[in-house]
Amino acid sequence: MQSPGKENHSSVSEFILLGFSSESQVRIALFTFFLLLYLITLLGNGLIVTLIYLDSHLHTPMYFFLGVLSMVDMGYVTTTVPQMLVNMVCPRRTISWGACVAQMFIFLVLGIAECVLYAIMAYDRYVAICFPLHYALLMSHPICIKMVTVCWSISIAGALIYTVFTMRLPYCGPYKINHFFCEVPAVLKLACTDTSLNDQVDFVLGFILLLVPLSLILASYVCIFSSILRIRSSQGRLKSFSTYASHVTVVTMFYGPAIVMHMKPSSWHDPEQDKKLALFYNVVSAFLNPIIYSLRNKDVKGAFLKVLGNRGTAQ
Repeated sequence: MQSPGKENHSSVSEFILLGFSSESQVRIALFTFFLLLYLITLLGNGLIVTLIYLDSHLHTPMYFFLGVLSMVDMGYVTTTVPQMLVNMVCPRRTISWGACVAQMFIFLVLGIAECVLYAIMAYDRYVAICFPLHYALLMSHPICIKMVTVCWSISIAGALIYTVFTMRLPYCGPYKINHFFCEVPAVLKLACTDTSLNDQVDFVLGFILLLVPLSLILASYVCIFSSILRIRSSQGRLKSFSTYASHVTVVTMFYGPAIVMHMKPSSWHDPEQDKKLALFYNVVSAFLNPIIYSLRNKDVKGAFLKVLGNRGTAQ
């Protein structure tokens, strides 16, 4: 017989998401800010996907991966932000057990996909700059499709392991998750049992899914920077450094908080710090990606002006 306050996870019908500040004025300000950020993120990423689809000049491996990244980002923020916005204006901040499991799994699938995509995109740029004559062969369309397929396979497998190992545990009432969505470390805080096995699994998965892609990204950019240094034109070097430095900034803003969040023991987690870290690699990175990777790009700007020009001509 179970002791009072401890129930098997099958008897848990819902969790309470505590989210951010309980003060009404602060919640209204946060609601307005995150709603605008969410809409701009959807608009920016949606614009990138549309332009890549419409303009045949953007049907290249680099833009193919950018299009996939933009779709992942739209799904990534939609998994968490609408729930967060609803909880900011509704007094009842509950999420059903099934919805919590689904949110955790989808969030992890898209988050892991983003990790792997960053590595694929870095490899694409590495091949383009260091082996330009072999680029068409090494990054052919069938190879790009295979890369994305492997990316999704890794994402689904990793997310499944994370979710099953987390949600199989018994949980203690009152089932209050001190977070704005069902993230693994926050949910594990409610477990009624020892979570050391989960810590070990999270560390191993974090190493495979975070540190390995990050190492590949860093290795690719080291090779890219060494190639840039060989550019004779100082203006060309400066332009290239500016472009890839901004890419490294976005990657750092995503991987840094994600590594801190998912590779430290559950006993070390601070709920307030975790919420801020999650905002960085979930909301902020998805907002910045279209600006850094695409909207600063002359090809994307040209495609945008072409679409506007065609509409103006049609009218």
